[in-house]
Amino acid sequence: MKEQSGNSVQKKKVGVGAWVSLIIFIIILSGIFMKSDTPLKVLDFTNLNGQFGLIGNTKMNLIGTGGSGARDGFMAGLNLLPGVMLFCGLMAVFKAFGAFDAAEILFKPILRPLLGISGKAGIAFVSSFTGSDVAAVLTRELYDEGDLTDDERTIFVAYQYAASACINNTVTGGAPLVAISPVGLGPILLVEIVCKLIGANLVRLILRMRKRRVPAENGEA
Repeated sequence: MKEQSGNSVQKKKVGVGAWVSLIIFIIILSGIFMKSDTPLKVLDFTNLNGQFGLIGNTKMNLIGTGGSGARDGFMAGLNLLPGVMLFCGLMAVFKAFGAFDAAEILFKPILRPLLGISGKAGIAFVSSFTGSDVAAVLTRELYDEGDLTDDERTIFVAYQYAASACINNTVTGGAPLVAISPVGLGPILLVEIVCKLIGANLVRLILRMRKRRVPAENGEA
């Protein structure tokens, strides 16, 4: 278990460039310009990731349709590789500009009371609303760098796993039901987010109780 947490990391000077890079990074991952018809659409991760071209007149890309089993799973995994590689590149660039140091300052007052995790997880927190793969890669990176402890990672994963990529999946997957839903899309998303927070804090409580119980059991022994 890694004992280093975001609080024990040496504080670095955060300049204007770091804040600007953080804002740009959040915009890219937030999906604000995903459906924009202006040149600003380049400030969206989905648009930067692009899509595969079609094969001849088949109207299908290399993944095809009607697959099954391990072969279909392999093609689905292959489809994720460009996005993961692109994000890893973006993450390295924005990290060099200090975006994660600025994120720690900005999100610490929010994430520490809400989930009990480091503010450096703020970028992953924002990206988890629209994509699960990007948030997963970033969470792994934060843990490997020592910015999240094992318990913090567990809590954060519990938050991400429930209603994964809630905005993107609710809008795209639930679009046919929106027309007949008795409530608007906003309240639906709000309920999902509240439930995600409740689930993560239940895990947080379980981990805290477990920590208290283990020393007590050792003392009895």
